[in-house]
Amino acid sequence: MYHYTESGLRNVWLSNGYIERIIHGEKAVSITDADQLHQVIGRALTRKPHLTGAEFRFLRKELGLSQARLGQIVGSSEQTVSLWERRGKIPVATQRLVKFVYLARIDGNSAICDALERLIELDEEVDEDKLVFEDTTSGWKEAA
Repeated sequence: MYHYTESGLRNVWLSNGYIERIIHGEKAVSITDADQLHQVIGRALTRKPHLTGAEFRFLRKELGLSQARLGQIVGSSEQTVSLWERRGKIPVATQRLVKFVYLARIDGNSAICDALERLIELDEEVDEDKLVFEDTTSGWKEAA
């Protein structure tokens, strides 16, 4: 069994799918299809009721998100995301959202990922102090 700590997780072991070699007197390990392995690890993490900080970080990195970008998505700061990853006290709703987005991404559901990006853009565009609407011939609409 190989303790696969390269994933950033301390609880991942491989029963096969790796090759150990000695190169220049040092042990080197090669993983067969590491990308697929990471998808399997990620999918297993999405089934857990609660994520540790390291597991949360693993999913964030697999999504290709920085702490700052994830903070934008969930409405928190980069520092808050960093704190979640270090201390492991991640809000349940945030865990569920990250798991949902992860599964959507690896299952190829780009519509969900695109909708999430659009929501972030909308958050940046709205003037929260003033909402203006107009009555048009086709009904009420938000004014441009």
